[in-house]
Amino acid sequence: MTDVMPVTDTALVTLWCRASEARRADAIVDDPMAIRLVDSMDYDFSKFKLSADRQDLALRALAFDTGARRYLSAHPKATIVALGEGLQTSFWRLDAAGLGSEFRWLTVDFPPNIALREQLLPRSARMSAAAQSVLDFTWMDQVNAQDGVFITAEGLLPYLEPSEALDLISECAQRFPGGQMMFDLPPKVQALLAARPRLWTVLRGDWPRTPFSLTVRELAELADTVPGIRAVHDLPLPRGRGPLFDTLLSKTQGLPIDRPLRRWVGMNWPTIATLTLLEFDS
Repeated sequence: MTDVMPVTDTALVTLWCRASEARRADAIVDDPMAIRLVDSMDYDFSKFKLSADRQDLALRALAFDTGARRYLSAHPKATIVALGEGLQTSFWRLDAAGLGSEFRWLTVDFPPNIALREQLLPRSARMSAAAQSVLDFTWMDQVNAQDGVFITAEGLLPYLEPSEALDLISECAQRFPGGQMMFDLPPKVQALLAARPRLWTVLRGDWPRTPFSLTVRELAELADTVPGIRAVHDLPLPRGRGPLFDTLLSKTQGLPIDRPLRRWVGMNWPTIATLTLLEFDS
């Protein structure tokens, strides 16, 4: 097995949850690469004390897959830019989805995460990497936007300061006309909590702060306040397993109870509080 190089806990948690879900007989996500990756790592994942039925991160991954598939169906030669990708295995899930072999992939992440990906994951001529902060916008120079660009920020934006997150969104909108950007955010109350470091430490321990979030109404206003954004879509969750994720959330979408229910779910499973898709001007 391979020793794990220094890498963020957030990257390891999301990997473990997807692999654990994919091992189930009633799995909601098919992710053999995540299983392969976990099995190859000499790491004690039990330290995270996570539930064996942690669906939220698998549902989030499915939601991002759906957004990317829709874009690639209209732009089969597009580049997917995965910001802060960590140990996600999205490329291989999409590659197995019958979308053709013309789309390209760019991972943008800190050097330790890129180094670990290169050590453990298979190589592909269609994949490239930028070992740098997503806030160093020189990674944009590596993107050929001629055939379309779909930018994912899965589990990333909450960990940025509000000004940083908004600057990143704005720069993407300016640089990639005709492209799209998808991201998730926790409940706004979590960002308010993160603004009080002592209280955050008491309630969340040493888990990284998440100072950025926007309400659904604030997200909708981005189309009026950020040049280059044509439309903002509040996306529903994919259907999961069990009465909450399979029945209640799917059957209440669009009803008055939907948003309060999503807020309650977001308080318990923050990774799926809000899913947003931005469309950029052509």
